[in-house]
Order: sequence, then C-alpha cells, then structure tokens
Amino acid sequence: MSLSAQRKLLLELSSLLDKRVLVRTTYGKVFEGTLTGFDHPALNISLVDVRTEGNEKYYKVIISGSVVAEILALQEPLFKLKEFAEILEKYFPNLVKVYEDAGVIMVSDRIKITEEGVEGTGPIAERIRKIFEEYIAERREVLGEISK
Repeated sequence: MSLSAQRKLLLELSSLLDKRVLVRTTYGKVFEGTLTGFDHPALNISLVDVRTEGNEKYYKVIISGSVVAEILALQEPLFKLKEFAEILEKYFPNLVKVYEDAGVIMVSDRIKITEEGVEGTGPIAERIRKIFEEYIAERREVLGEISK
C-alpha cells in the first residue's frame, strides 16, 4: 500500500473515533461499540459500551488487528468537510481551500475550519462561525442528535 493510501486509511479510521462502529472478526464474531482507539501499524482497536450478536454486553473490548475482517461505520459524521466547503464557497467564492488529508478548510488563507470549529478573528471569521453553527445545528437535526 502506498504511503498516501496508508495515510488516507488512517484518516478514515481517525474519523471513526468516538463513533459507533460494527467490527466483524475473521472468526465470525461481531462487536458493536464506540471506537475509542487504534494503533498503527497493527490496527488493534479499542471499543467501549460493546454488544455482541448474542446480546452480551461489555464495558471495553480490545480486538487484535490480526483478526479484524471489517469495520463498519454505524453513524454518519456530523461534520462533512466537502459539504461545508461547498456552502462556504457560496458566501466566499474563490477564497475557500480544502485540505482533505488534514481535515481542514481554509478561507482567505487565514481562517481555519475543522470539525472542532472556526479559528480566526474579524468579521469574516464571525460570519463563518455563524454559518458553521447553523450547519452543525441542521446536521444534528437531520441525524436526530440532541444539541450539545
């Protein structure tokens, strides 16, 4: 696997942190839980609040990467980088740059937006902050989440 592909895989796994996932092992056991960690390169994973197909419940499960057959996301992400960048492009044409590998949107090369929020000062940053808050509120509604 190329270095770029490895980096993308790790970014995909990172995007699943603190999200509900379903892990199927090579020996057929299925675990559903919240992904709390993984290591590289072995890809051992840690889940909490875990249920199995047999409805067994565990507080925490560590699964060896050597037996992980697949990891399935059970939750759609709250923040979609490209989707939000398209929204910003309507307000700030030709000023929006997306750095997918870093999970960052930059506006005017000085205002940084990530899933954590907006970094920057001034009237443009305040406008983006308002757009971001509205976007997150709409996404929570769509996903059926309770506002945090």
